[in-house]
Amino acid sequence: MPVSSKKKEYDPILSRLTDQEGEALCARLRQELIADVAQTGGHLASNLGVVELTVALHRVFDTSVDRLVFDVGHQCYTHKLLTGRREQMPTLRQYGGLAGFPKPRESVHDSFIAGHASNSVAVALGMARARDVLGEHYKVIALLGDGALTGGLAYEGLSNAGECGQQILVILNDNGMSITPNVGAVADHLAKQRLKPQYLTFKKHYRRIMNATAMGRAVYRVTHQIKQALKQTLLPCSMFEDMGFRYLGPVDGHNLSQLTKLLRYAKDINEPIFLHVKTVKGKGFLPAEENPDAFHGVAPFDPLTGKAKSQGKDNFSAVFGRTLTRLAGRDKRVCAITAAMVSGTGLDRFVQKYPDRFFDVGIAEGCAVSMAAGMAKQGAIPVFAVYSTFLQRSYDMLLHDVAIENLHVVLCVDRAGLVGDDGETHHGLFDVAYLDTIPNMTVLSPSSFAELEVMLERALFHIEGPVAVRYPRGGEGNYIGTGGGEPATILQTGSDVTLVSYGKSINDILEAAGLLEAQGVQAEVVKLNQIIPLDSQLVEQSVRKTGALLVVEEQSARGCVGRRLAARLELAGISAAISLVNCGEDFVSHGATDLLKRDLSLDSAGIVQKALEVLGRG
Repeated sequence: MPVSSKKKEYDPILSRLTDQEGEALCARLRQELIADVAQTGGHLASNLGVVELTVALHRVFDTSVDRLVFDVGHQCYTHKLLTGRREQMPTLRQYGGLAGFPKPRESVHDSFIAGHASNSVAVALGMARARDVLGEHYKVIALLGDGALTGGLAYEGLSNAGECGQQILVILNDNGMSITPNVGAVADHLAKQRLKPQYLTFKKHYRRIMNATAMGRAVYRVTHQIKQALKQTLLPCSMFEDMGFRYLGPVDGHNLSQLTKLLRYAKDINEPIFLHVKTVKGKGFLPAEENPDAFHGVAPFDPLTGKAKSQGKDNFSAVFGRTLTRLAGRDKRVCAITAAMVSGTGLDRFVQKYPDRFFDVGIAEGCAVSMAAGMAKQGAIPVFAVYSTFLQRSYDMLLHDVAIENLHVVLCVDRAGLVGDDGETHHGLFDVAYLDTIPNMTVLSPSSFAELEVMLERALFHIEGPVAVRYPRGGEGNYIGTGGGEPATILQTGSDVTLVSYGKSINDILEAAGLLEAQGVQAEVVKLNQIIPLDSQLVEQSVRKTGALLVVEEQSARGCVGRRLAARLELAGISAAISLVNCGEDFVSHGATDLLKRDLSLDSAGIVQKALEVLGRG
């Protein structure tokens, strides 16, 4: 995005508000957030916690020019309200509506897409370096929160940003992590004194005056060294200062006036600044304040009571958690690992029953896989429950720490396939492709709850080496299979076309087979239970008979099972009309899953049309 090459004084409407008017605006924004998310669902608690901070940022910076990089990005709702998207908020996370994360295609005010954690400082550093190389003038801000500092990438970014000496402002939205220890009343008093506007103003003027002459600069160096020595004697050594940042804080993240003053002060300093802001997750909505984890990501709810509008049904994550807990009772070697996703992956019950065998590494998927490798090497059976989109972050560890020694690490890959409202950054469309490149890897794909139970037991106790069990978000469909022990199975015989799928998509091709039968087309349905390594024997036998193949999968076209099957048929010398129905070569946007499947021809109607086309009847 092009930015101004000349320094621009920012004077938006927000900068002219009084503190009292700004506080009134914050109250109104908080009520609008509650009302909007109550209708659409989304990330509520994290957004309520940054209302004052976001308003303060917009009072000081021009985000159409200055670069504000969010981390993770689900804190951006207030930012969207303040940047011309207020009228669109009822479409939040809806098909064709506003994204739930920053989206540069959506607004010039969104500097970078953000759906995974811990990368904001590195991204912001890249922007700052590009700015200085190109001789441009704008400010760069990285806003971290929700545990981003548990990810190693955050420290890699901080290490480089602190030593660069360039203008970059890193803001930590600390809503519960213990970053700096309490060292008593003296430290608290000194922290408060350092943040007083009078002190900050005096410090800025003193530095400017002393830098005007050689003697002044010499005196400043001496006094600065004395001050640093005293501070290190009376205060704990700040990790961020050791990295090269000027540390400010901690400051009350709900004090709009003080936040604004500090940001204006930081804006004028041409060096790395680390601003530590203390906030309350869920601020202003009692149900969210009392239970912030439950209101981190929510379905539509009653804005008065906070209660969900519809009762949650059983889902694959919950079935996985129950089954793993039961199987752990059989064998004390079974351990569970998560990367800051206890509830999301269904491990709540396991934590309660076997706390000594449960490990949460934070937002550090690479660490989780390497740790699992160490556990497996020493005889444990580690089970890493992780969303497909987040498992991507540990590809190197899967290769080098797990596969080379053929270690028995079990990956339970949640949210495989289309996930809907969170969009591009969260769809699980790539794990089939990248897991297929891992030597010794076995991948199982259940289509029902019962099959998940069977396959998880197989993965734990009957398969050697690394193994993944991948399953979708939400509940099961009409197909209630109880098998899963064989690589593939024929669910319905036919003579005209072979329909192949795996996972929950089997429901769509079974429905499509019924619709095709009504049109005089006899479809043979082959269900794959194991997709890596791929056993194509049943598919080859079926296609020799039908002469036509349609492979349906919620997976990127790159590295999909359909391409592998087509290659197997070619190598076997089997001539057939082939069509692959998948999620295509590009990323898939957000929206309700049924609407996305319709657009991608992955629903039963689309499958019928594709089948007729491959048969030359479309």
